[in-house]
Amino acid sequence: MTTSVRMKFRPSRIKGKTGSVYIQVIHEHIARQISTGYKCYPHEWKDGEVAVPVQETARQSYLAHAREGLQRLRKRITSVIRHLDEAGQPYTADDVVAACRLPDADEHSLVVFSHKLTEHLKRMGKHRLSETYTSAVNSFLRFRGEHGDIRLDEIDEEMVKEYEHYLLDECGLCRNTTSFYNRNLRAIYNRAVKKKLTIDRHPFAAVYTGVDKTVKRAVTIETVKEIKDLDLTHDANMAFARDLYMMSFDLRGIAFVDLAMLETSQLKNGYLTYYRQKTHQKLEIKWEEQMQEIVERYHVKGSRYLLPILAETGKDIRRQYLNALHRINVQLKKIGKLVNCPIPLTTYTARHGWASAAHSLNISTPFISQALGHDSEKTTHIYLNSLNNKVIDDANLTVIHAVYT
Repeated sequence: MTTSVRMKFRPSRIKGKTGSVYIQVIHEHIARQISTGYKCYPHEWKDGEVAVPVQETARQSYLAHAREGLQRLRKRITSVIRHLDEAGQPYTADDVVAACRLPDADEHSLVVFSHKLTEHLKRMGKHRLSETYTSAVNSFLRFRGEHGDIRLDEIDEEMVKEYEHYLLDECGLCRNTTSFYNRNLRAIYNRAVKKKLTIDRHPFAAVYTGVDKTVKRAVTIETVKEIKDLDLTHDANMAFARDLYMMSFDLRGIAFVDLAMLETSQLKNGYLTYYRQKTHQKLEIKWEEQMQEIVERYHVKGSRYLLPILAETGKDIRRQYLNALHRINVQLKKIGKLVNCPIPLTTYTARHGWASAAHSLNISTPFISQALGHDSEKTTHIYLNSLNNKVIDDANLTVIHAVYT
């Protein structure tokens, strides 16, 4: 007897409220429902799935996340049904629902094991690694297609080679990107081996997992000047993205995550003091008039944040940051095209651009290293005791003047 799986939408009885998305499992004419937790408005549900708008809207990110999550859930249900069919024993629609509701039902599968692993990493505060592993698994599931989830002991060298071929030839990715996915999949696989969920078949031995050296092109001072001088009065979103880019540049290439977290209490006596999220290194930057102008333009009175990147109230700060990063980078890519930037313009290029600008202005490497907070570099350690904030402040002012004058 064929088992059918359908995604369904139940509108709210209250006008103007979101409805619920659920999955219906039908086996032997018995229908059961699996709640997904995703919600959308009637106009956001088309042809049996969540419709993601092409234009950037406040709900675009959520709807894209919901659509991807629903697809993963459907694949998981299909995988459960396939395993039940292969077992050759009678089962019911309730059995399918029960198996899907128990995440520990089959820890020997890639999806279940990686889900448990990423949740553990989140609890440990390793959000970036959790996201990296999730990205790698999602890529592998796209390769699997309708086959969906897979048992860890079924991953072999031939399959991983086919996956690499899919990434290179069908997706058109470069070797560094395919290596990124395979390295992270290998890390997940090795953790499963350590837990004795599978024996080590060395499935990644025949694929490339190294890192090719690439030529990085930085944004030039001339391009930064063009970005600064753009007339964006017609588009508030682009203007905001441009101003955040310039603020990042002016603050010695501050990382976007650090920029988002800046609070008014960190600005005292003409200096901004903060700790890098990545290295926890303390940095002090002399406050210049260009920085103040941007803050005065956007700061929300009463907010603890210098800039309105994060909401004053919100539980998931990291999700807010990632959504904001995505929105800003979308706008920056548009700005990059306006100034014919040879590389995709992102928040990170402001950091790389500041370093290149400093180097082109004959500011020494040790100064640049300390200004960027690269405390792991040997050159920084050598000069650490002899450098002082005034030298670095003067260096930053030299870079800023090169753009603003």
